[in-house]
Amino acid sequence: MDKLPRVLSGQDTDDQSGLAEVIDATSLGWGTRVKGFVACFAIGCLFSVLGTCLFWIPKKGLMLFAVFYTLGNIASIGSTLFLMGPMKQLKRMFEPTRLIATIVMLLCLVLTLCSAFWWHNKGLTLIFCILQYFALAWYSISFIPFARDAVKKCVSVCLS
Repeated sequence: MDKLPRVLSGQDTDDQSGLAEVIDATSLGWGTRVKGFVACFAIGCLFSVLGTCLFWIPKKGLMLFAVFYTLGNIASIGSTLFLMGPMKQLKRMFEPTRLIATIVMLLCLVLTLCSAFWWHNKGLTLIFCILQYFALAWYSISFIPFARDAVKKCVSVCLS
């Protein structure tokens, strides 16, 4: 049972050197990491739902929607920092298998805010939020072995 926390934190070797012991002593415990993950993910979901509700407010609703929806997605992505640690998360985000999904996701985050604040275009903001959702989903399933292949097959069967 201790193998899962060690693998996710990047310490899956049984041999503990002096440096590994220091890092282990100064890092968060597994229980704290899970609590941080759940809290950050819940805040992300809350922000996304709040942003969707704020969309219908006259005049400033579009900007509030874009900010809260984007912050919600950032918090959801950030929640995994608690499980893996920041450096391992960044390394895994930019691995070749996730590079395109990461770039599309980050680009959609920026373009959502641009379309709300500078271009003031509701339709474009909605499109970028939908693209954010799909890019985040595609990025997330890249961590599950063979999930992308399964989704591709399901989509090809549904479209046939």
